[in-house]
Amino acid sequence: MGEDLPNHIGIIMDGNRRWAKAHNLPKKLGHREGAKTLEKIVKYANKIGLKYLTVYAFSTENWKREDDEVNSLMMLLKNYLDEYSKKATTENIKIRIFGDITAFNEDLQKSINEAIFNTKENTGISFNICLNYGGRDEILNATKRIAQKAKEGILDINDITEKNFEDYLYTSEVPDVDLIVRTSGEIRLSGFMLWKMVYSEFIFLEKNWPDFNEKDLDECITIFKERNRRIGK
Repeated sequence: MGEDLPNHIGIIMDGNRRWAKAHNLPKKLGHREGAKTLEKIVKYANKIGLKYLTVYAFSTENWKREDDEVNSLMMLLKNYLDEYSKKATTENIKIRIFGDITAFNEDLQKSINEAIFNTKENTGISFNICLNYGGRDEILNATKRIAQKAKEGILDINDITEKNFEDYLYTSEVPDVDLIVRTSGEIRLSGFMLWKMVYSEFIFLEKNWPDFNEKDLDECITIFKERNRRIGK
């Protein structure tokens, strides 16, 4: 794809449930198909040399869904991480998790931490998964941590800058997002990467996430390259 790839792509993987409904299948099979698509896209993104890919997998608002769906999602996430961390190691993919994982049960937290640990030395694409993540929650959590540091006298309030504020974010280890893609036809961000998307380009696709493929990613990158990104200049 060349050297002018976006440095960091974010994807809001929307449409798993709609895909399942369109195929007269239960919701959990839509999520499972979406997981297969994700694995395929990460592998391809790594192949073409993308440095950072962040996906919205489970938001702080997704807890409001029916218990059966949430439970099946938790099981899918655990199985996905257990299996995928092995593949990620052989494919030189680094896994990062963004969000408050303390809300998950111990087994899922263990799978998350093992996936991070097992791939931390990999030097290929940084594959970042937003789990129990919300943009407002991320900023609020960072603010509380900074306030605590100021209260303890560790941090002078006058020394707070954008840079050291960013150090307290879940997403502190990755650069700003250059391109955000959302599938399923919805035109909104749903709290995804609010701090990091300040100069992101946006592409909204009608296609449901399980139908997204490598060609679609190529086309999104091509559209990105054609944009005139002045970044405030």
